[in-house]
Amino acid sequence: MGRWQPNARERLQGAALELFLQRGYENTTAAEIAERAGLAKSTFFRHFADKREALFGGQDVLNRMFVDAITGAPESATPIEALRAALLAAATFFGPERRAWAQRRHTVVEANSELRERELLKLAGLTAAIAGALRERGLADPTASLAAEFGGLAFRNTFARWIDPANHLDFADVARQELDGLRAATAALI
Repeated sequence: MGRWQPNARERLQGAALELFLQRGYENTTAAEIAERAGLAKSTFFRHFADKREALFGGQDVLNRMFVDAITGAPESATPIEALRAALLAAATFFGPERRAWAQRRHTVVEANSELRERELLKLAGLTAAIAGALRERGLADPTASLAAEFGGLAFRNTFARWIDPANHLDFADVARQELDGLRAATAALI
């Protein structure tokens, strides 16, 4: 093993996913992940605080994409239009090359209650980031919180449909459909 290896983070994430699928999350150690990736255990901990983060490490990037798209939306944009901009920005994170990995990751997360809990915490963090960005745009509560919950639901639904093996649409197309469907459902509530 050399001191520096290119793409260490991605290699560790790939190795972790392979091992979690083969052996189960509980039966896999950080040392085994590093070994599978051809890296030292210390390299694993330079990239991730624990083995869960090998599955959840991109969350900060996703949160930043949402916040940047919402705060960067035109002043005239409605909250729903700002959320649309955020979901479409997230489509760059969820490109076609990432879909198979996301499907496999979902399988691992669904098989473990600790990982399902972590997933819910990360989604709550995304919703809080959305609410903060909407408040930064001048939207007051409770409207900002309600819109953030709407955005979180739109993201969860979009992601679930996007990774469904029967789906053949890209993330952006699914997001547009989800937003339109949720918008129509919301209108029916009034």
